[in-house]
Amino acid sequence: MIAGTVDPKFARVREAFAANFAAGHEHGGGVAVVLDGRPVVELWGGHADAARTRPWQRDTLINVWSCTKGVVALAVAMLVERGKLDYAAPVARWWPEFAAGGKDGVTLDHVLSHQAGLNGLAVPMDDAGLLAWDPYVEALAAMAPLWEPGSRAIYHALSFGHLAGEPLRRVDGRSIGRFVAEEIAGPLGADFFIGLSEREEPRVAEMIEGPKASDWVPYVLASPFPHACANPRPTALAPNHRAWRAAEVPGGNGQATAAGLAKIYGAMASGGAGLIGPDAIREAARPRVRGIDESFGSPTAFAAGFQIDSPLTPAAAFGHSGWGGSYGFADPEARLGFALVTNRMLGFDDGIDPRRKSVIDAVYACLAS
Repeated sequence: MIAGTVDPKFARVREAFAANFAAGHEHGGGVAVVLDGRPVVELWGGHADAARTRPWQRDTLINVWSCTKGVVALAVAMLVERGKLDYAAPVARWWPEFAAGGKDGVTLDHVLSHQAGLNGLAVPMDDAGLLAWDPYVEALAAMAPLWEPGSRAIYHALSFGHLAGEPLRRVDGRSIGRFVAEEIAGPLGADFFIGLSEREEPRVAEMIEGPKASDWVPYVLASPFPHACANPRPTALAPNHRAWRAAEVPGGNGQATAAGLAKIYGAMASGGAGLIGPDAIREAARPRVRGIDESFGSPTAFAAGFQIDSPLTPAAAFGHSGWGGSYGFADPEARLGFALVTNRMLGFDDGIDPRRKSVIDAVYACLAS
């Protein structure tokens, strides 16, 4: 069932990955580890469709949800290093319309650390408006903050990508999807796409909504900060539609292989691989906020777009999880990049979804041996 290659030192990672399938937690997916710029784990297994007629292949792509945010954070960091963007500057410097509604003081750092007060729209928006880009960013630009920017971190589930991607587009001239393709995925030879071309469609796996995958949605809708789950409301099976995959929704519609995502984080872990310098990586990974996300009622900690302080990884690591189970991170102290991708969406609690913990624990056990 499990295919691919693994350095003998990391044999326990294969065992942990296989155990997820044996325990019935997994349907199809992959895991990859890059150490010091060198792939040491590239494994895949299971099936790409719910009917189990298509075996998962080395080049199978899957929607990695909010793992996309980590790649967006890298793209922004690259433009900060080039002097085109500035974390401390108001977003309205590059996007003048954004100053409307009292948002003239909202900085790029506020956006990237989920402190912008724009965790969703206050006006109705359908899926077509989200996928078309312009209607969604125009609505964001016109609205007033939903709460005082900088006062708290409330997860900007979908709006994050448009809020980060529009300043990038304004200063660079390229969309976030094209920037990632030409400046990150292309140079690294990494399978990662924001806005999937039709020729890549045969590689895409079917997303499967498993138990409790969407339990968080009604919880957030009942919170004082429900907008991340409205206008439009995210659905677990949206990635199974061509319109979703073709659009650029950089808050959550990246399509990737595990090897592709691990290459990107491996590049950051080992000094930038020519994409970006070590100082710029350190600045991007510097903590911006720690506290409680009142929409989830759980601890939160962010750098400039990267999640930090994860209980799954060492203190120096930074990365991003994805709804349902996918995960990617860089550990600069170990010079390690990691990615796990899956098409079976489960809940966020480790008791419901133990997959990430078991495989990451195996990686570090191998490093220590």
